[in-house]
Amino acid sequence: MVVVFALVALAVVSVLVTANWYVWRRLFRDTTRGSGAVRRIGAVVIAGGWVLAVAALVAERAGAPFWLQRVLAWPGFLWMALSIYLLLALLVGEVVRPLLRRFLERRAARRPAAGVAGPGTAQAPGADTERIPAGTAPRAEAATEEAAREGAARHEAPPEEAAPASAQGPAPDTDLSGTTPGTGSAPDAGSGGRPESPLALPSRRLFVSRVVAGAAAAAAVGTVGYGTYGVLNGPTVKRVTVPLAKLPRAAHGYRIAVVSDIHLGPVLGRGFAQKVVDTINSTQPDLIAVVGDLVDGSVKDLGPAAAPLAQLRARHGAYFVTGNHEYFSGAEQWVAEVRRLGLLPLENARTELPHFDLAGVNDVAGEDEGQGPDYDRALGDRDRTRACVLLAHQPVQIHDAVDHGVDLQLSGHTHGGQLWPGNLIAGAANPTLAGLEHYGDTQLYVSRGAGAWGPPTRVGAPSDVTVIELASLRA
Repeated sequence: MVVVFALVALAVVSVLVTANWYVWRRLFRDTTRGSGAVRRIGAVVIAGGWVLAVAALVAERAGAPFWLQRVLAWPGFLWMALSIYLLLALLVGEVVRPLLRRFLERRAARRPAAGVAGPGTAQAPGADTERIPAGTAPRAEAATEEAAREGAARHEAPPEEAAPASAQGPAPDTDLSGTTPGTGSAPDAGSGGRPESPLALPSRRLFVSRVVAGAAAAAAVGTVGYGTYGVLNGPTVKRVTVPLAKLPRAAHGYRIAVVSDIHLGPVLGRGFAQKVVDTINSTQPDLIAVVGDLVDGSVKDLGPAAAPLAQLRARHGAYFVTGNHEYFSGAEQWVAEVRRLGLLPLENARTELPHFDLAGVNDVAGEDEGQGPDYDRALGDRDRTRACVLLAHQPVQIHDAVDHGVDLQLSGHTHGGQLWPGNLIAGAANPTLAGLEHYGDTQLYVSRGAGAWGPPTRVGAPSDVTVIELASLRA
């Protein structure tokens, strides 16, 4: 087991090192002419960013002083998100790179065709010519000196990439004045004496590398900035109607506000909690369900941040079940704290509401502490003729819900993937990534969550508070 873990860790480190070397190469090495301060600064930025990211993760898990967690969390977690999108943008740039170089090469190849005819070249009949007033034509000596200066400039082009043929210096049959013996024309007769494209001075490869790197950096910064703004601005409200066969007509239109994965911690604090509470209260729900991952830290550090939860208002109260992160943060203390704030914890328990049963089970992460889910205790002796709604943090708990005849399970945990393409990984690890799905006679609704873990950023998975409106088929 230790050997397997070591091999997996080695593989992960190898992938990270390779990916970051690639990012450094494309952003800093390929965009500079040689070793220097820019390359060294780039290496420090990339390596230092990951040092901060790992330190932020370790500090959170190890229970480091909260001030230190906050100092490390913002730069460390944001760098984590930024590096993901830098890598993705640069990989897309590999497709753009050859296309841009080909475009520039074709453009350079078309330039001679646009030139004017040189001396001794016959003028096409009917060609549109420009008349030069008598006495104003340049002297032959001046033209020769100008051609020589242009030839010298082309000869001094940097050797990083082979310059066009016209910039390689005089051809074997061309003298040092830049004219071809016997004709009096410049070596690039089609250019009409105009200077080469500026892309021949810094090489085209260098120019393309700088364009692609700049575009990739701008895209990554823009993506992370927009995704972070979306989280900090607070969750939006999503409304979903769920029909339940056993629900009586009197409960038709019953509203449950579902919120999960708030993740109060070193980054998201009291101000964010207040936004979530205000959003929930604005929906005027009949019942509030907080389905786990409320916090990332101890009651001592995050008690003040969670204080706005005391303002939650619903006709039939607010209920809470644990998520896996509660067991990283002291689940028993948090259960006591949310109870003090006015929420009703459902620890493998059930309450009978006027028109249906509401049950809740602990998260599967509690099994390591002897506090895992107990479906028999929560659901074993209930009246199955009544509709039942189950609060369970992880979607994988749906299979036990089906076995116990639950009508609707409300979950979170997945964040909808949070950072695209993380949705591909989260979708493979969970039966439902987000939204409503049927599993036999049981329906599962998975919220994308209100907050974010790690980077306070969401891309392709906006945060939400969902209002579930129950519908009776008897209505």
